[in-house]
Amino acid sequence: ETIQWQWKFKGKETWLSRQDRALADRIARQVAEWLDPHGPGLPLIKDHHRRARAGDVMILVRKRAELAGLIVARLYAHGVPVAGVDRLRLGAPLAVKDLVAALRFAVQPFDNLNLAALLVSPLFGWSQEQLLEHGYRGERIALWEHLRGSRQPVAVAAVSCLLELLRKADYDPPQATLHWLLVGPWDGRRKLVARLGLEANDPIEELLNAAHTYAMSDTPSLIGFLHWFDAGDGELKREAESGGDMVRVMTVHGSKGLQSPIVILADATSDPTKNRPTPLGLEDPRSEALGDKARAYKLPLPAVPKEAQAGRLRLVAEQEKAAELEEHWRLLYVAMTRAEEALFIGGALKPRQDVPENSWYAKLEQVIGDGKIADPLWGHRREYGCLPPMPPRTATALSLPLPEPVPSWALTRLAAEPRPPRPLAPSSLGEDDAPDPPHAPGQGERLPEVAASEREPAAMRWLARAAADLSAGAHAEMASSAVRVLDQNAWADLFSAQALAEVPIAALVGDRVVAGTIDRLLVTPAAIRLVDFKTARRPPATLSEVPVSILRQMAAYVAALEATYPGRAVRAALLYTQVPLLIELPHDVIAAHKPQLSTSE
Repeated sequence: ETIQWQWKFKGKETWLSRQDRALADRIARQVAEWLDPHGPGLPLIKDHHRRARAGDVMILVRKRAELAGLIVARLYAHGVPVAGVDRLRLGAPLAVKDLVAALRFAVQPFDNLNLAALLVSPLFGWSQEQLLEHGYRGERIALWEHLRGSRQPVAVAAVSCLLELLRKADYDPPQATLHWLLVGPWDGRRKLVARLGLEANDPIEELLNAAHTYAMSDTPSLIGFLHWFDAGDGELKREAESGGDMVRVMTVHGSKGLQSPIVILADATSDPTKNRPTPLGLEDPRSEALGDKARAYKLPLPAVPKEAQAGRLRLVAEQEKAAELEEHWRLLYVAMTRAEEALFIGGALKPRQDVPENSWYAKLEQVIGDGKIADPLWGHRREYGCLPPMPPRTATALSLPLPEPVPSWALTRLAAEPRPPRPLAPSSLGEDDAPDPPHAPGQGERLPEVAASEREPAAMRWLARAAADLSAGAHAEMASSAVRVLDQNAWADLFSAQALAEVPIAALVGDRVVAGTIDRLLVTPAAIRLVDFKTARRPPATLSEVPVSILRQMAAYVAALEATYPGRAVRAALLYTQVPLLIELPHDVIAAHKPQLSTSE
């Protein structure tokens, strides 16, 4: 009697027989025996005379179905490095399901089943006993609500992690949330790979790629990504050529173009006549009139029992069956020619079942012959040809199967990213103990460049527009003061057409960036002259009364101009517009306040 075993695959419940499970386990044990450095091994001569390695083995199946996944699982169980099946649905791998469960929790925390699955996943690592202990609750109480009210340390730690996820998901797009789950405090990638093996890396990367693809085509939101992901039917294809030194499991069709020293045909006893028939279709009756274009299309037909098929329909059915059988034998040719040195043919039969006549095994059995050789693993086997002699065993140093140490650079914390020096604003240097603070840039002279006789009327017109709330006397006082400044011959060149107004400047002085705005600047080939306006109503009478903060400001401007125009003499002065009064700043006074630039913040 055949004992059936329930197996979850692609979201559907199917059944694998005891014979299929036994076949998968024996294949895994056989491969593990070949790879055992202390076992009998399997000799190969490709490249050089040597023992077989994991990368030399390719396991082929006719269809990408449950048996392929079971073989991969048994290889893992026997410690054989395996690259996994060549294709799988993106939503099928356990690593993807666990990460998506975390995203679903962020959208709907009160989904009890999803939360329970998340807690027992590698991301949290709860056992079923812990879930029962900390998740058991009364009726109509959500699991999330129950955990938040628990005071058990395990539950408190889990709630803390979940709350952090909820906070993160409120603001970050799906791809950023996934990246945080993998390399952030949850350390998801390390946990998933430790539980599921290196094979988990491929679907994890594809899930990240899917999140980036979604963000490029839609407005990124977590619930939108989950709807988009659930509606998709994407497949993950592993590049078999880059499988590394691992066993490859794939379909015969997917192995086209590849070769391997050892090939195992795992399900060579399948009966092609028992396959689900291909849906029938009749050619478009307009084929003769429309030519080859019409022949590319067929009229689909509903399923018709074999006994009801007649006439043209029976002819089409027989043609389809013959084409399927041709493809069946064509795939056998492909499978056999993948092997470079050794080809192994096997399969599973139900109790009291004969080998199907049209199976690969039955046809190849005719070539191999009837001679049976006792085999401790398979019971008996048949051989055609012979293996080369085993290479001499080389002494190898014993070592523990420890993972490669993490390189030191991966554990070294990155140094803080260097930042450019914060720009130094000359107007903010030092403590300002003056009764009138330095004049902020941008509020200086606004009088148009007009003829001297027209300056005061122009100033009055501008004040009438810009300061209409002030009295006429105040307008007259301000206009007169501005005109007196412009009428002084001592600094008339600073208001000539060659001079510049409101000049922004930035220069590197030592290790500091000096940035500011100079009120008036005159640049000549031999020297540079600058003046800074001050509007204090109680201006200093002499140079000794000028506040230190202002001297530091002017020293910074001079230093910046000397760095910008090396080799030119720079002269600075203060112009108090209320008097008006021009105070020249001697070179020795400026030099005395330049050292303060390196320490002032």
